[in-house]
Amino acid sequence: MDEEGGLQGRIIKGIAGFYYVETRTGEVFACKARGRFRRDDIKPLPGDHVTFVITHEGDREGSLIGIHPRRNTLVRPPVANVDQALLFFSIKKPDPSMSLIDRYLISMGRTGLRSVIAFNKSDIAPDPETEILKRTYAGAGADVFVVSAQTGQGLDELLSALSGKITALAGPSGAGKSTLINRLCPHAKAQTGELSIGNDRGKNTTRSSELYRVEGEALDGKETWLVDTPGFSALELPDMEPQELAPLYPEFMKYPGMCRFTSCRHISEPGCAVSEAAKKGDIPISRYESYVQFERELELRIQNRYR
Repeated sequence: MDEEGGLQGRIIKGIAGFYYVETRTGEVFACKARGRFRRDDIKPLPGDHVTFVITHEGDREGSLIGIHPRRNTLVRPPVANVDQALLFFSIKKPDPSMSLIDRYLISMGRTGLRSVIAFNKSDIAPDPETEILKRTYAGAGADVFVVSAQTGQGLDELLSALSGKITALAGPSGAGKSTLINRLCPHAKAQTGELSIGNDRGKNTTRSSELYRVEGEALDGKETWLVDTPGFSALELPDMEPQELAPLYPEFMKYPGMCRFTSCRHISEPGCAVSEAAKKGDIPISRYESYVQFERELELRIQNRYR
């Protein structure tokens, strides 16, 4: 209880105006937000620490009366108080979109969140393709894991990276996120989606962000959560200036002050150490190409401001 006589808990999901709050004892109450939240334009989010009062004990219903200060907030996926992001992509069926992975890394980097990358379906992927992905992201500032949510291969190593944290699980439909949740969170019983015949693209089965408690010996008893989020196949770059992009590529930071021009954009300038490194293969070419694409997107966004 707090000074208002309310109970403490964490929102684990929100559906149709109800916010499901789990208490420290594991009880879950379906709560409505009081009108003042709407008046103050405050929307409760999964991950929020909240105070609530019980309105119907037997039906486990309540009313939210307070939202505690947030450590951080993500807009997409909509969730609060996360520690890191797990970018979950399949190696095959569907093939991973390097551009989408890089967009995620940029977005999470802008919010100051650490990213973990997991490539799923190692049980059906040839080793050469797996090695290319591992090499591509070895210097991207994120731990990289290769797993099979179907067979359990590599999941203990991944669990060690999740242990004691709230992790937002993000990635496209069809990558196997629901299968992963069902294996790591047996009580979740998340719906797994079937691939659409003909294009190997997954059907999105997640409708709203939801927190699931993770179980496993590799966690050493630490409270660990996964936040499942709606799948999507496109992601806009954050609102940022073009010059803010390069520092979000850790591979580029190996060449400080080595370009001929101090204002080098690493696009087509002569004497650019970064573009030369990409040509030599010292920076993965797909990473460099995504940088060039994103830099142009940001420049175009600036031009459109003044039209």
